[in-house]
Amino acid sequence: MSKIVITGTSRGIGFEMVKIFAEQGHEVLALSRNNEPVKKLSLDQVNALAFDITNVSEIESVGKWIADRWDSKVDILINNAGTLLNKPFAESTMEDFSEVYKVNVIGVAELTRQLLPFMNTGGHVVNVSSMGGIQGSMKFPGLAAYSSSKGALITLTELLAEEYKENGPAFNVLALGAVQTEMLEEAFPGYEAPVSAEKMASYIANFSQNGQQFYNGKIMQVSNSTP
Repeated sequence: MSKIVITGTSRGIGFEMVKIFAEQGHEVLALSRNNEPVKKLSLDQVNALAFDITNVSEIESVGKWIADRWDSKVDILINNAGTLLNKPFAESTMEDFSEVYKVNVIGVAELTRQLLPFMNTGGHVVNVSSMGGIQGSMKFPGLAAYSSSKGALITLTELLAEEYKENGPAFNVLALGAVQTEMLEEAFPGYEAPVSAEKMASYIANFSQNGQQFYNGKIMQVSNSTP
C-alpha cells in the first residue's frame, strides 16, 4: 500500500485517479482548490484538502500534514494540477502569463521541494505536461502561455532527475495529447478529444507505480493523435 499525493483532484484526470488508487487500497492525499467533489466520494483512506498551489503557506501546511499523519512518508507525487489559457498573444498580459506559470511551473516546483524530504530512493514524482510543450510538436494559436509553461515543466523534470539521481526519487514527465476533460471543454468548446479522462487516469496511475523501475528524467509522449 503506497502513500500517494495528487494535485488537481476536483475534476477530470485527477478526480479519476483518486478513485482508481482508492480502489487499489492505497492511501491518497487529494489536493485541490475545491475539495468537495472528492470528499463527497467518502472513500476510505482518501483525505481531501482544500489547497491553492500558488500559496506558499498552504504548500507548507501540506508538508506538516504529511509529517503528522503519514509519519513523514510519501511514495508517489503526481503533479497533475494545471491551468489552460486560450487567448491571443497580443491580448495576453504579464498577469496572464504570471498566473499560468504560477500554477503550471512555480507551484509545482515549490510543492515538490517541500515534499522531497519525505520521499526515498524508490519514490516517484510524475509531472503532467502537454504535447504543446514538446519542441517540434504541433502548436496552436492562443496557447503561448500554456504551452510554454508546459515546456518549462518538462525541462524542470529533467533537471530534478539529474540532481536527485543518486538517492532518488525518480522524476518523469508525461506529455499528454488532448484528453476529454472539463478544462479542455472550457478552453475549446465543442472539441472532442480522442481519449477520456478515465482512460488517461488509468494510464497515469499505472505509470506512477511502475515507471520509476525503467525510467528517470524521461519525457513520455502520451498521445495517439498529436504529431
